[in-house]
Amino acid sequence: MNVSLRPGTAATPAAAANAPGYLSGFGNGFETEALPGALPVGRNSPQKCAYGLYAEQLSGSPFTAPRATNERSWLYRIRPTVTHWGQFRKVDAGLWRTAPCAETDMPLAPLRWDPIPLPDTSVSFLEGIHTVTTAGDAGAQAGMGSHVYLATRSMQDEYFYNADAEMLFVPQQGSLRLWTEFGIIDIEPGEIAVIPRGVKLRVELHNDAPARGYLCENYGGAFTLPERGPIGANCLANPRDFLTPVAAYEERDTPATMTVKWGGNLWQAELQHSPLDVVAWHGNYAPYKYDLRRYSPVGPVLFDHADPSIFTVLTSPSETPGTANIDFVIFPDRWLVAENTFRPPWYHMNIMSEFMGLIYGVYDAKTGGGFVPGGFSLHNTMLPHGPDMNAFEGASNAELKPHKLEGTLAFMFETRFPQRVTRFAAEAPQFQQDYAGYGAGLQKHFDPTRP
Repeated sequence: MNVSLRPGTAATPAAAANAPGYLSGFGNGFETEALPGALPVGRNSPQKCAYGLYAEQLSGSPFTAPRATNERSWLYRIRPTVTHWGQFRKVDAGLWRTAPCAETDMPLAPLRWDPIPLPDTSVSFLEGIHTVTTAGDAGAQAGMGSHVYLATRSMQDEYFYNADAEMLFVPQQGSLRLWTEFGIIDIEPGEIAVIPRGVKLRVELHNDAPARGYLCENYGGAFTLPERGPIGANCLANPRDFLTPVAAYEERDTPATMTVKWGGNLWQAELQHSPLDVVAWHGNYAPYKYDLRRYSPVGPVLFDHADPSIFTVLTSPSETPGTANIDFVIFPDRWLVAENTFRPPWYHMNIMSEFMGLIYGVYDAKTGGGFVPGGFSLHNTMLPHGPDMNAFEGASNAELKPHKLEGTLAFMFETRFPQRVTRFAAEAPQFQQDYAGYGAGLQKHFDPTRP
């Protein structure tokens, strides 16, 4: 369904009654128009565009990138972006941090936090971003930032885009409506959305209900689907389940603000109109959503525990083959059937660093009650981690019949870079001071007389 807003019409009430429409497929070359004939045929930049629109290209890759990785879209908008520009001023970034950021020296240990509570005050998505970790260097276009967002109000006549990073939204509580210049995306817990760098948006709350979730800033190569290798052509995240919004635009000539994240800072200018004024667009550089409940997991059907990489939904590649800038990994509902096997994740140390969050349910490697929905943990590069004592003892002595994990959804932002904890996270009262020692409860079972 195409949605357009006429002058003087308030965006939120008018659009809320209309379910957004989507185009199916990952990385496709799409075309969509909110007014018939708004897209030029057979060309990108005609001498005069239909309806008096301006043609503008948004490039997500260098012009000379290979065809397989070349990303760009043509937008046909009421005003070009350069017209939106006013006098930008630097504004307070609040608790948003960007790599490199070395604010603290945390203990050399696994780290975990309780959920950050929603505030009682009026806070928009943009105001409610709390950075937990940063990794790499945004200026070098490598690494990532892990954040929690807290929002109690919709953004109103407030717009934003991120020039530093692609953004991966992972809702945990409450639903969001992402009004982007490409169209409208609705997401709820169990779904994700990816907003490419440079794409303007406004974040609204569904039914004005407070929202909390996780946000990954990807400074590096754009997220793409991982190679399946011997798995073959099917399972994992299937391309047809990724949804990109159809064109929708606002024609609103009212005062507004535009905030841009650039170089690790926030910059703000006053506008006299909405920048979400794209009437039509075509290309392959666009925001999208995905329902994690459609992920088709694979796993061992006889013995042993496979590497967590088999649960990768999206990956941001690096220049080193086989080494991701970021892997977005989930642990969804699935059957456990392996024989004579310790079924939870094994104890390990890893070159990759792992930021983990829990959207709902119970994570099977942490059954002691300290890892709850909305919480998060960090197991950094080459630091040991694994199941807690309750999970180990339970899994070691369980009857190994087929068992289905249900009502659970955890995830990881995994990166090749060490993750640095921010001052906010280090000093937060939700930081679990005693988590670092969870391994001390594991008992010695060694008996040289009993094989």
